[in-house]
Amino acid sequence: MTGSEIVLEVKDLTVSFPTEDGLVRAVRGVSYDLRQGEVLGIVGESGSGKSVTSKAVMGLLPGSAKVGGSVRFRGQELIGAPEKELQAVRGGRIAMVFQDPMTSLNPVYPVGDQIAEAVLAHNDVSVAAARDRAVELLTMMQIPRARERARDYPHEFSGGMRQRVVIATAMANDPDVIIADEPTTALDVTVQAQVLEALETARSATNAAMVLITHDLGVVAGTADRVLVMYAGRPVELGDVDDIYYEARMPYTLGLIGSLPRLDTARRGDRLVPITGSPPSLLDLPPGCPFAPRCPLRREQCDELEPDVLATSSPDHLAACHFSAELAGRRPEDVFVATSADPETAGGRS
Repeated sequence: MTGSEIVLEVKDLTVSFPTEDGLVRAVRGVSYDLRQGEVLGIVGESGSGKSVTSKAVMGLLPGSAKVGGSVRFRGQELIGAPEKELQAVRGGRIAMVFQDPMTSLNPVYPVGDQIAEAVLAHNDVSVAAARDRAVELLTMMQIPRARERARDYPHEFSGGMRQRVVIATAMANDPDVIIADEPTTALDVTVQAQVLEALETARSATNAAMVLITHDLGVVAGTADRVLVMYAGRPVELGDVDDIYYEARMPYTLGLIGSLPRLDTARRGDRLVPITGSPPSLLDLPPGCPFAPRCPLRREQCDELEPDVLATSSPDHLAACHFSAELAGRRPEDVFVATSADPETAGGRS
């Protein structure tokens, strides 16, 4: 259940990377509050800044990154904090589940030892107690014969089971915040459902708030309380799940929703609504709205001034569009040009 206490405050977060060609502004002014027990979904296309934002919160960016703004965990400022303070928070109070479990797990150590190591890093307990905790967590993640499997190595687990091991590691110290960075990417639908169930088990068991980063709006619809939509490194819409899915006020959000195939459509030939074009380079953004070149509502003002993120008809529903009021009650097919969902009538595309 969502509480009233704010556990994580992100204010005007910026991240830039110097390159030979210039400064890449990967994150441009991300702000959100996360309350105890709440699930915030962060969605957007690849390159929108979702993962960089999460790594900035965790203090996991390379030294060359230039990070600005504020990230406060229970009032403690993390941006610019000494590494010793970050280590006390990272993995203990804030845990992270990465996209690829094989890069998170050490291939030369049994999984039980790796979970136990996370327990020992933040708690004054014996090795035996830490290993018992590892077995308990694997059992909670529905790993069969948990005590026996704790002695196995990562390569002896399937992809979905490896991800559940990573989630068990994230749970090891009963964190206040879990950040899951595209945890279901490259998994089939059945395994994806198992991983999402494991994440929900982790969140319920720890009463943690969760940031779920994904490009799959279907995952967010069934999991999140609120949704933050990102484009070109910045937020373009923020609101409750119902606000985003039924009252979207940013053309990009409507495009994301309309481009998803649905199982509840009336017939096979129903239309998908694509977003044409590609996201812009973050190296040298032109003035105006970054989405303007792909937007069906593009007008002169869109090319001259980037819109602020402002409240719509609800103070808790924010959108970055000069013409958000015109989108009230409109669906994706009202704004974008539809294309056939049937491969035979869509030129064989899948």
